[in-house]
Amino acid sequence: SLPQLYCLPCLPSHSILGIFPTPDHDPVIQIASMVINYGESVPFIRTVFTLNTCAPIVGSQVVCHKTESELLEHWAAFVRQVDPDIITGYNTQNFDMPYLINRAGHLKVDGFAFLGRIRGSRSTVRDVMTQSKQMGRRENKFTNIDGRIQLDVIQILFRDYKLRSYSLNAVSYYFLEEQKEDVEHNVITDLQNGDAQTRRRLAVYCLKDAYLPLRLLEKLMCVVNSIEMARVTGVPLTYLLTRGQQVKVISQLLRKAKEHGFLLPTYQSQQGDEFVGATVLEPLKGFYNEPIATLDFASLYPSIMMAYNLCYSTLLQVNSNTQSVGGLQAITERYNLSDDDYIRSPTGAYFVKPSVRRGLLPEILEQLLSARKRAKAELVRETDPFRKRVLDGRQLALKISANSVYNFTGAQVGKLPCLEISGSVTAFGRLMIDKTKIFVEQKFTMANGFPHDTKVIYGDTDSVMCKFGVSTVAEAMELGRKAAELISSEFPNPIRLEFEKMHLLLLFSPS
Repeated sequence: SLPQLYCLPCLPSHSILGIFPTPDHDPVIQIASMVINYGESVPFIRTVFTLNTCAPIVGSQVVCHKTESELLEHWAAFVRQVDPDIITGYNTQNFDMPYLINRAGHLKVDGFAFLGRIRGSRSTVRDVMTQSKQMGRRENKFTNIDGRIQLDVIQILFRDYKLRSYSLNAVSYYFLEEQKEDVEHNVITDLQNGDAQTRRRLAVYCLKDAYLPLRLLEKLMCVVNSIEMARVTGVPLTYLLTRGQQVKVISQLLRKAKEHGFLLPTYQSQQGDEFVGATVLEPLKGFYNEPIATLDFASLYPSIMMAYNLCYSTLLQVNSNTQSVGGLQAITERYNLSDDDYIRSPTGAYFVKPSVRRGLLPEILEQLLSARKRAKAELVRETDPFRKRVLDGRQLALKISANSVYNFTGAQVGKLPCLEISGSVTAFGRLMIDKTKIFVEQKFTMANGFPHDTKVIYGDTDSVMCKFGVSTVAEAMELGRKAAELISSEFPNPIRLEFEKMHLLLLFSPS
């Protein structure tokens, strides 16, 4: 069945001191809650719990309470009765939920914290630290609510979108062309201390703050994208917001290892040797006012790992100090391997071919890239411009997950680093860029019937820029596509060079 979404909005507490509210001093005055079945557009429950009286609101249920403790007890019972699958909101992870639990603890509302589906399991708040290249180092709070997924919309936006402002008002206007109710924080105290009508204004404000996150989840396809990512990577939905990329790779490795009867070792992180990074071809400095074609290797590092079967499970542990022939001979004899059963990487590491054993990492990458291919196909069929952007975000997330498999093997402070794999990947990449440059400059020449002698004017990691010497974009595109096709045939599948784009004006200035 489709999941049921429950939105917990802001908790507008009025501060006695006129500063940001704290659960030790400032009461919870209202909680607005909306419940919706995923896929539907209208919430079937719209309820606001208020401290003190509140005038009625058309289409919503207003539940008034004489004391704050009664309000909190009633709201917690309401959550258990509704029994939602997903709890969402805006900044609920770091503010709303921790504030509620800490405030209930301060008031000694003993039964409040049992918000999950496991009887007797208390919800607690803890500080967590997350770090990734994508989002940097972040301090967050995490509240365990057993059996319920928490999707904080602001955390999804931090991860997936670069915006000028992440306030709910700015985000709602940007994506929905809607805005919050106009209530300034400095008047909340006066509205609460007024009468039923002024508290009604606060309740409308809270209900709108509950509704907007639900609209954002629907508009950005957050639930379906998260479910797809969790399904592909094999991690709980909560991990997508509270953990980095490494846990996704570990999860996929464990799943594949179980299929093949392997066990993963426990590795103690330590500083180790560094490996040489990607190739950067020095640019030919100058101003180019002619078409320059950029050729790009599609998913280069994942493709290398699949093409050459690079994995922990395919690595031959040859004497790492000498890479001696004797050491290799002993291993090949032990496993009855012929010279055609393995490859030697440019760094001197040895890996068996798929005919001997298909690696776990290549299988994982195939699944990720297949999911990305499906997302891109859906993107092509989609006609709505906004949904196209969301689907593009999904395929990009899968691309990042595929690239993170390589990063996982090269992270010296990671869970399972392997210098032989990561070093081999970058070494193969450098070899391919160099080979591409040589091929283009030797093949596309006047001696071979082409209009001009081609020059590669720049190369970086997974792409090269080619000056074919022609004056029109059409000619340069045709030569770029032809070059990509010819060079692709020089490498094993699924490594593929593609014509990516064209530069009409380009300047490489002296550094």
